[in-house]
Amino acid sequence: MVTHPGHVVVVGNEKGGSGKSTVAMHLAVGFLQSGRKVATVDLDTRQATLTRYVANRRLYTRAVGKDVLMPDHYGGEVTSDLTDPKGVKQASDRLVLLLEGARVNHDVVIVDTPGSDHVLSRLAHSYADTLVTPLNDSFIDLDVLAHVDGQRMQVMGPSHYTQMVIEQKQKRRERDGGTLEWIILRNRVSSLASRNTRDVDLALRDLAARVGFRVVPGFTERVIYRELFPIGVTILDLKDAADGKGLSLSHLAARQEVHALVASIGASQGT
Repeated sequence: MVTHPGHVVVVGNEKGGSGKSTVAMHLAVGFLQSGRKVATVDLDTRQATLTRYVANRRLYTRAVGKDVLMPDHYGGEVTSDLTDPKGVKQASDRLVLLLEGARVNHDVVIVDTPGSDHVLSRLAHSYADTLVTPLNDSFIDLDVLAHVDGQRMQVMGPSHYTQMVIEQKQKRRERDGGTLEWIILRNRVSSLASRNTRDVDLALRDLAARVGFRVVPGFTERVIYRELFPIGVTILDLKDAADGKGLSLSHLAARQEVHALVASIGASQGT
């Protein structure tokens, strides 16, 4: 039984296609394999990618006849009519109860959010102990975080998502004195040096100094991440042989990427 408040990890970015659900599921399995009790919450009720990932995982266990580590998943528990104030209030109250209850009974609570501005997403951000923002290595994706002068390649100021995160950090401090650590996860960075990679790196360093986040290496572009979704497993579920020949070098590198991210968040918990 968990005797201390669980660590809330929100995976957020107001842009679709950044890999939030893939990150959320791999984090869940990573923490499960480290011995933590994990809850997952899917707030993207329209796409519901994380919910489908968990469902595929359940089907996989039945098909192969063996158990795999599973998070306690919550997908549609906070669904409500968000077109009127009453519905928003009801959904918000349910989400708060869900998050607070999950923190009591789990070591880690992982929340996957929609790729757009959403009232429940903003509320979840205000409960985050750690915010993980997957970011593809391009100025199109960086625009969610910062306005960049394309001629001088200088950050002009925070964009809409960054401003929202700053607001929710303040609400967290006002509510319970807690702090939010923000991690930018650079995904799909090319292995080859390029002007784009260099310029994105410089812009992120500039913004990090102003806003206060840290940048960590993310997931490179690997087909394996997409191939595993339909069967509900993650790269961490693939076991290599004792002699190390069970997985390809690409698979082993992908596993190391996930382990590094889990360790990065674990360090922020003081574990």
